[in-house]
Amino acid sequence: MITVTGLFIYPVKSLGGISLSEADLGPRGFKYDREWLIVDKGHRFVTQREIARMALIKTTIDEERDVLILRLPEVNKELSIPLKASPEKETIKVTVWNDSALATVESDEVNAILSNFLRQELRLVRMAPGYKRRVDEHYAPDDDDIVGFADGFPFLIISDESLDELNERLEYPLPMNRFRPNITTHGGGPFAEDHWDKIQIGTVELALVKPCARCVITTIDQDCAEQGKEPLRTLANYRNQGGKILFGQNAIFKGSGNISVGDSVTVM
Repeated sequence: MITVTGLFIYPVKSLGGISLSEADLGPRGFKYDREWLIVDKGHRFVTQREIARMALIKTTIDEERDVLILRLPEVNKELSIPLKASPEKETIKVTVWNDSALATVESDEVNAILSNFLRQELRLVRMAPGYKRRVDEHYAPDDDDIVGFADGFPFLIISDESLDELNERLEYPLPMNRFRPNITTHGGGPFAEDHWDKIQIGTVELALVKPCARCVITTIDQDCAEQGKEPLRTLANYRNQGGKILFGQNAIFKGSGNISVGDSVTVM
């Protein structure tokens, strides 16, 4: 039996993630996942690839207070961002890889504090209300297949056994947070996800459409922002395909509702 063992969202792209016991679905994937983005002066997205210190900023969704909380260590700052989108904020065009998207800009105060902590002039933006960023049509032909500020797909799925198999090859085991999945599973065996075309979890159907090519973010310790050579060095020995190191599967979805840890996974 295959079950869901973990659910994760990353409200601000490349900042700390949040582990959930259950996650609600919206039109772009899990609610609040990659809804915010940090951009540079040219309005281009910035991630841990350029600024490893982004890993140090932890996030929390406080629905009672109706805010997203960003916690900055060292300076002992806590920033509160309203969860309710405001159409009155400045709207700009931002770039994520080869895509352009409309986004609203958060407050000058928030941006000044983030810029100071990350040592570069930056702005925190949120995907504009109602804006639809299409998933690559080669993998998702339906106009309703949209995504937030994730690299390209609403979901990343990795089995626990895939990480276990990798860790057997490493001198020091690594946690799953190096790979920033949305859904983790157990019960199918190492790299079972490579062979799934479609799965169903409750009322949600997910199509696994593209292997995930991994980058240097996997080499950054998400607790201290220090960078090493693993796991890319080891993965290159047995997960290299066409010059890309593959680990995990990107997915699109149909359906609504929510997914909970412990839900069964049906391979279709």
